[in-house]
Amino acid sequence: MRFLALLATSLPLLAATGPAAAAVPGAPHVPAGVTAGYVVFDRQAGEVTSHRNAHRRFRSASVVKILIAIDFLETRRSVSRSDLALLRVMLRVSDDDAATSFWTRGGRGRIIERTARRLRLTDTSPPPADLPGFWGYTSISALDIARTYRYLLDDADPKVSGLILGHLRKAGQCGSDGFDQFFGIPRGVAGPWAVKQGWSGYGSTPPVRCDRTPASTQASTSTSTPASAPASPFTPAPAPVVAAPGRSAAAGPVPDLGRPVLHTTGLVGPKERWIMVLLTAYPAGTTWQRSTAQVTKLAKEVHLSGTS
Repeated sequence: MRFLALLATSLPLLAATGPAAAAVPGAPHVPAGVTAGYVVFDRQAGEVTSHRNAHRRFRSASVVKILIAIDFLETRRSVSRSDLALLRVMLRVSDDDAATSFWTRGGRGRIIERTARRLRLTDTSPPPADLPGFWGYTSISALDIARTYRYLLDDADPKVSGLILGHLRKAGQCGSDGFDQFFGIPRGVAGPWAVKQGWSGYGSTPPVRCDRTPASTQASTSTSTPASAPASPFTPAPAPVVAAPGRSAAAGPVPDLGRPVLHTTGLVGPKERWIMVLLTAYPAGTTWQRSTAQVTKLAKEVHLSGTS
């Protein structure tokens, strides 16, 4: 896989990633109490241009839906119209029921084992064995999600990458659960972009129902209408248990369980020049409004640090 060799040669500094990154002049400012991991990869230059905590593990929330889609499409010779419809809502409006359908049929955690092995993801692991149905408890890192986008762009079958990235390019503003998923990249970075967002720990009912408004320079092309959603399959338990960075989800607590997480990932810039992945975890009790405002501001700064 040529993307792995290219990415590996561009990451000699990642061993030093950590708190010191915040001390670099002009580096993005991570608010007190917030944990962030990010990677910006310049596809034209073939190098990582900004990074922090690139290997730090976060619980995936809905970002794992990219891996679920890859595995489903690569393990089947044909896809029914009904499954194409499920893929559409899972990727465009982050529908949880669609993800659960694919997750169950694909063998749950075995989906993650297969994709991590095939894509050579080093920080990605399935949910704990005692929580097999909680796909959002998959552990991921910013670097592994950057690798996933590189796989789609450079190595996957064009039919697979075309379908997945085509839907991410048309991500809808309103998630199927009624949450506004235009935070981070969609609010902080000028289009065009293709995005997959993730959120967990804010309950199953949005504080304010999503109302479509223009975001950045790219407006939503989705025509789906949000509907009342059941409780999310990755809603965390209330106990504030925090996993140590680097521990496998299968070997210990789910990363940041008890803390809300908010992730913004995707392709940005002309001809999708940059891959940008920003994963964040917030202090327990942080509101949706505060989290989305902070991640959008941070996304602007990460984008500037990696593309200037």
